[in-house]
Amino acid sequence: MGQQNPALREFAKVSVVIPAYNEAESAGPLCDKLLGVLPELGLEWEVIFVDDGSTDGTFAQIEQRVQADGHLRALQLRRNFGKSQALSAGFAEATGDVIVTLDADLQDDPAEIPRLLEKLAEGYDVVTGWKQDRRDPFYKRWPSKVFNRMVSWAAGTRIRDVNSGFKAYRAEAARSLRIYGELYRLIPVLAHWRGFRIAEIPVQHHARRYGRSKYGAWRMVRGFLDLLTVVVLTRFLRRPLHLFGLVGAVFAVVGFALAVYLSYVRVVLNESIGARPLLMLAVLLIITGVQLVTMGLLAELLLNLHPPVDDRPVRRTL
Repeated sequence: MGQQNPALREFAKVSVVIPAYNEAESAGPLCDKLLGVLPELGLEWEVIFVDDGSTDGTFAQIEQRVQADGHLRALQLRRNFGKSQALSAGFAEATGDVIVTLDADLQDDPAEIPRLLEKLAEGYDVVTGWKQDRRDPFYKRWPSKVFNRMVSWAAGTRIRDVNSGFKAYRAEAARSLRIYGELYRLIPVLAHWRGFRIAEIPVQHHARRYGRSKYGAWRMVRGFLDLLTVVVLTRFLRRPLHLFGLVGAVFAVVGFALAVYLSYVRVVLNESIGARPLLMLAVLLIITGVQLVTMGLLAELLLNLHPPVDDRPVRRTL
């Protein structure tokens, strides 16, 4: 173990969690890089590989390294559950008071881990790496920029690379986040909503050397749907009537205005309105608006009967 960095004296142990899916060629070189960095931190450390149902021999490569070094551990999921589930499994197994995550494709540089931890020690709860000079093809970079702008606008965060997998967490923050589906993309937003302090630092990024990317053209669509999910969860989870009621009220008001206009046409102008599509639209808007308001009221009743599991406020005790 190397001499401890004075900036990291508050930390006792660091756990590095690495989700891996079909990264057999990268697993060995990544272990070598980690073994060159982590012992120099002056902390207790462990590396937890989470094999997310790989089919190319990734787990066999990891298993060889685990047998050779007691600091390395491995979990093998029975099938490909996705990155969110792999991270959750790694967080549950981690024993460190600080957790670092990075991808297994060698694009994240383990040499940046000390900088992430130093930033975390400044009083932050989550520090994310910003791939400022991203070494990816153009067709991957521009959708990511668009998505990050959307997240910044919709969620009120100032993170420039919200989807980065290279992060450092205090263990409390990592274990308090409920991530599922593909919400791993929006971890900084979820952490910010929970009241944790978030920071971002630029990190070095490398071009992919082995294998191929696991993200296809549908990534942008899924990311947009995930953003909608997070906006609803963070802004309206505890006040659903504000969402359903607002939309329902707008529909109902518009429908009522159309109905008043049609009544004027029928009564004052004495014109037939039975065959007008506008009549059907007015009725549809009024009925839909009433239904949405009713849904919001029912959601409020259910919320009061069964509060969210994570409704407890996050607090620090000194």
